[in-house]
Amino acid sequence: MAGIDETKPFVPLGIAVLTVSDTRTLADDRSGDTLAARIADAGHRLAARAIVPDDKEKIAAQVKAWTLADAIDVVITTGGTGFTGRDVTPEAVEPLFEKRMDGFSAVFHRISYEKIGTSTIQSRATGGVANSTFIFVLPGSPGACRDAWDGILKQQLDYRHMPCNFVEIMPRLDEHLKRG
Repeated sequence: MAGIDETKPFVPLGIAVLTVSDTRTLADDRSGDTLAARIADAGHRLAARAIVPDDKEKIAAQVKAWTLADAIDVVITTGGTGFTGRDVTPEAVEPLFEKRMDGFSAVFHRISYEKIGTSTIQSRATGGVANSTFIFVLPGSPGACRDAWDGILKQQLDYRHMPCNFVEIMPRLDEHLKRG
């Protein structure tokens, strides 16, 4: 059964939050604030936070830099997942993926559908792994960030979550690099 194994220790992770927007600042970044608060409430560490414009190269550069930082285990982006001309976050981030996490998008859309119905199809939320770092690309609304964190990420980023979680496999994410 799914649940928390209280006999295991909690393992805090370093999580970076990237807001993708041409109009937001740290003063009015409600989606970034939502994620930062939930990260702290769960006992994790906000390792970095930034805002970049809807620019493919700038998004990719920031995400890649964070995946190479030892203090960052997880990168969460918010914004730029729709269909307008400026929405380029999936195009910027997916080429970085060594492995794509199709299940993240499927579960996110199931949770989102329960809240907003068919409007969930307007999001291209995605997830994957790059440089032994988990990456999650979320829509730019605070509600979508809450849904992704509360419905998926809080559990999967908790080492105590059973029957399995992302934290327990983190030491093995770079196995492909150790083969000679």
